[in-house]
Formats: sequence, C-alpha cells, structure tokens
Amino acid sequence: MKKLGLLGKDISYSFSRTYFKKKFEDENIENITYGNFDIESIDLFPSIIKNTEGLKGLNVTIPYKQEVMPFLNKVNKKAKAIGAVNTIKITKKGKLIGYNTDYYGFSKSLEPLLKSHHMSALILGTGGASKAVAYSLKKLNIPYHYVSRKKTENVSYTYETLTESIVRQHKVIINCTPLGTFPNIDDCPNIPYNGITNHHILFDLIYNPEETTFLKRGKAKGATIKNGLRMLELQAEKSWSIWKLNKK
Repeated sequence: MKKLGLLGKDISYSFSRTYFKKKFEDENIENITYGNFDIESIDLFPSIIKNTEGLKGLNVTIPYKQEVMPFLNKVNKKAKAIGAVNTIKITKKGKLIGYNTDYYGFSKSLEPLLKSHHMSALILGTGGASKAVAYSLKKLNIPYHYVSRKKTENVSYTYETLTESIVRQHKVIINCTPLGTFPNIDDCPNIPYNGITNHHILFDLIYNPEETTFLKRGKAKGATIKNGLRMLELQAEKSWSIWKLNKK
C-alpha cells in the first residue's frame, strides 16, 4: 500500500485528506491512502519518515512550510526561490525532495480576475503561503507590499500604519493570515475597508467558510472576491503530478 499525507499542526479540518479521498474514489485509484500527520513540533518529522511504511509523498501546511526545509535532501529551484515547501516527494532511494505548488495554484486562480488597473498588491501576513503569493505576483509583474503586525525589513506597512489611501492605491489585496478561518468566522484582518472600491480584488487563501468576513466586507464595497478553494484544488493536482503514483 502506497501512502501519502499532510504534514501540519491542528489539521483535523484538512482540505487535502477529503480532496484526495474523493479523487481516489472518483478515479478508481487503488492501493493508495492519504492521511494526516498532525505533529506538535517539526522535530517529530524524521520519525514519520522512518516509521511510515510505503510513504511516497507529503503535502505540508501551517506552520511547517519553512521549518521542514532543513530536513530535505534537495529543494526544487522554484521552492528555493520562494523560500517555502508545500509538497515533498520521496524517491525510490528514500531521498526527500521539496517543491512548492502553492504559487501555481494561486497564479492560476488570480490570473482570470486581473484587469489593466490591477497594478499593485498588498499581501496580508508573512508566513509560508505569503511567500508563494509574492513569487506569483512577481511573475505576473505586479509590485506588492507586505502588511504585518510588526515592522521588519520586508514589511512595508503594519496594520497601524496602513491608511485608507494606501488601500485605495493597491487594487489587489490578498489575505494570507488565518484570521477568519472556521470556527472564528467573525475575525478579519484589521485594515481600513473604507479604502476598498469596485476596482479591487480581494483574495482570501481561506476556503472555510466559503465567504470570510474579509471577503464579505470587500463585496459590500463592490470588490471582486475569491476564496482559496480553487487554489487548493490546483495545487493538490500539481502535487499529484509531482508524485507520479499513477504512472507504471
């Protein structure tokens, strides 16, 4: 039996496990299972590799997309440029190779929404997923600024310094924070929503709930809104193509 899984922390809600279970059923893919590897600390990662017989690949989610990198034998060029890994392939020789499929999922989800006035973006949050978003925006030639709670070298604005005027100028706003995820559905990033117009795109990497408070508030201002579900589906399929388990 070949095994795949999701590495993360507090991941009982996991999209990936449900998605792959349905995929295997719908496509009559046999002898492959997909489970959760829910660990308290990345230090437990080597024991998963050592003790899970038949393990061929993993997806990686919060908070281990960056922390897992030192444990890998090789990191693909794009994932290295992004600085985060969300897919691991385990070779026949037991080598661990890291990839990033988040950027692919995000780019393909965002591209159909883009118009000529979408010339700059704000990325809310600085975690592993935000790095893939930044890489995608760079490839799409959309300049971006990070917004976070603390001012650091990479962060242009904190939530305190973000103004209506800045929000108005940046017509693409992407939430890469977990704020608003079920069950805390009333939470949302603390930005000046009055700066949002009908020329804005608000993209939330969260998919549960389908319409977060962040997206609702954007919609109320006439903005185009998109949640993270399509992105997740696309990155999952990209991971599947990397693992190549359906190939003889």
